[in-house]
Amino acid sequence: MGQELDCTLRYRRRKLAGKAYLETDHVLFRGPERLKVLLKDLKGVSAAAGVLKLEFDSGPAELVLGPAAETWARKILHPPSLLDKLGVKPGMAVALAGEFAVDFLAELRERKVALVASKRPADLIFLAAESASDLARVGKLAAGLKPDGGLWVVYPKGVTAIRETEVIAAGREAGLKDTKVAKFSETHTALRFVIPVTARKRRR
Repeated sequence: MGQELDCTLRYRRRKLAGKAYLETDHVLFRGPERLKVLLKDLKGVSAAAGVLKLEFDSGPAELVLGPAAETWARKILHPPSLLDKLGVKPGMAVALAGEFAVDFLAELRERKVALVASKRPADLIFLAAESASDLARVGKLAAGLKPDGGLWVVYPKGVTAIRETEVIAAGREAGLKDTKVAKFSETHTALRFVIPVTARKRRR
């Protein structure tokens, strides 16, 4: 989710000023002390009068967020799906390169996207890269992007066969700009590239 706000933490009869971060799988407070609460460990979430209350085994903790408290509560209680995080919308033209899990393919079908060949103009292209050698395909795939489309490179976390720096370098070499990182699964990360705005007119 990647949101952050200045706030006050009320926890164990203390008040601490700092910053709160709402991430995909946890809420983090950084200040004089640090508190990290995994979303899976939450037993209750509520918001009232600008205060977000988190209930968990060593809690509760209250974050004074102001008007954002209710928004954060909604996002925690109803987190975006994987396809939401990846920007996949019904009717989009989507191309796949490489092998993807059956459940991801099923989600795409349920979202009612149009699966197209990688050579046809696509709103989104997904490349499954298991090693650095797979990144050689980035340039050719980028040629199939619509001007405002996005190319997601999906690669395994924490392995030596492919590193984030190599993924970024491949995208930039293809003339693309990296704009977003998303958790694709427990084992894989997704990095999105887009065509720089200044280069999009040449694609139209």
